[in-house]
Amino acid sequence: MQMQGDRRLAAILAADVAGYSRLMGEDEEGTLARLKLIRTEVWDTALRKHRGRLVKTTGDGLLVEFSSAVNAVSSAVEIQRTLAERNRDCPQDKRIDYRVGINLGEIIDDDNDIFGDGVNIAARLEAIAERGGVCISRPVLDQIDGRVDGLAIRELGRQNLKNIRRPIEVYSINPHDNVSASERFLAKSELRQEIRYCTTPDGVRLAYATVGSGLPMLRSPHWMSHLEYEWELPVHHHVYLGLAKRSTFIRYDPRGNGMSDWDVGDITLEAWVSDMEAVVDAAGVEQFVLFGWSQGCAVSIAYAARHPEKVSRLVLYGGFAAGINKRPNVSAQDKERFAAMAKLVQLGWGADDPTFRQLFTSSFVPTATREQQDAFNELQRLSASPDCAVRYLHAVADMDVRSSLPSIKAPTLVLHTREDQRVPIALGRELAAGIPKSRFVGLPGRDHILLEQSPGLPVMLDEIDLFLNT
Repeated sequence: MQMQGDRRLAAILAADVAGYSRLMGEDEEGTLARLKLIRTEVWDTALRKHRGRLVKTTGDGLLVEFSSAVNAVSSAVEIQRTLAERNRDCPQDKRIDYRVGINLGEIIDDDNDIFGDGVNIAARLEAIAERGGVCISRPVLDQIDGRVDGLAIRELGRQNLKNIRRPIEVYSINPHDNVSASERFLAKSELRQEIRYCTTPDGVRLAYATVGSGLPMLRSPHWMSHLEYEWELPVHHHVYLGLAKRSTFIRYDPRGNGMSDWDVGDITLEAWVSDMEAVVDAAGVEQFVLFGWSQGCAVSIAYAARHPEKVSRLVLYGGFAAGINKRPNVSAQDKERFAAMAKLVQLGWGADDPTFRQLFTSSFVPTATREQQDAFNELQRLSASPDCAVRYLHAVADMDVRSSLPSIKAPTLVLHTREDQRVPIALGRELAAGIPKSRFVGLPGRDHILLEQSPGLPVMLDEIDLFLNT
């Protein structure tokens, strides 16, 4: 039966409480009382001021209609700032934080309820927003540009939102500051990042960034990345900062990730190598140091074998030549474990509850602080869709560049954490054994991703300095 009702253009705001199930499980009556107070004192006040119509509430969620995108964004920012002030002295486990998504689109009004893609997109934007943050679509940005001052707006790229037919250009608003956290972090080190775009032969738009000065160094992409968020979160940025102080540091979000296109057809080793070729051409570097990182080591090896004239030196960290499906002597139990993990990713990757992503976090950064664990969980959720994460797992499992190892011409440094919980050090030694005249260095520690406190981080940077200057 076709829905009847009035059609009109509207700004739609969707919001929900981050971690609502946990809050209710720990204190149901107290949570409901605090929610009721917040809706009366914060939401109702802001909606009256900015002329928003509360369409409905859904447990922890709200759906609001505005006639103006400016009013919708102004209301959301005011609400998030008010809540942040209220939460200032509140214990972390008692805080009520909202995530907000805003879209401008056509809606169908039927008996005072609203429906349509305009509403669905707002709900999907809310799902990928940060705690205390706001995500908006490109039409909303176009309407508020120059009309709402003092906002730090970050481009998140074209994202393939769940059950939405086409990719949506998404932007994140930080209601609490007019400078993004990534800009602030870089400014302290007198650095500035420039983000640009290029297009691959199969039409995928890739985002790439440069920071620093000096010898060009290109870092291969790895498991789930985002050019902006990675500077903000206490996971990768100390490694990147160390490299940016030594070089013109170039990195890019791979297809399906971060600020690059999420809706892509081909996720294979060959596609990843082609992406690296596109970024190198767009960046205009004739020769450079290639830094392969984790799964990106295989991509870097394939690229270096194909383009020996481009790669002056090759650094490989935490890598392997063959994925689990191509390695000899892999047990049936290991393959069953991999299949189970892929299924868990498919079911739980995008959920607010980080339980499924924590499986990866525990193996990538076993010595991480709680803050670092939460940051890595959030980075994974925000940087790619569940579909992309599953496809990445299977593509990496099928990679095999062992035949390319003997053809590497560039001087090569292979680095690997001795007690790496994600990629065993034996796989790093296999790389070094197969590449002519390569040097292998074992690093102290257990982390696959070198954190600020990881004992292997200063050793790695010292070894890279020595390698590049001899």
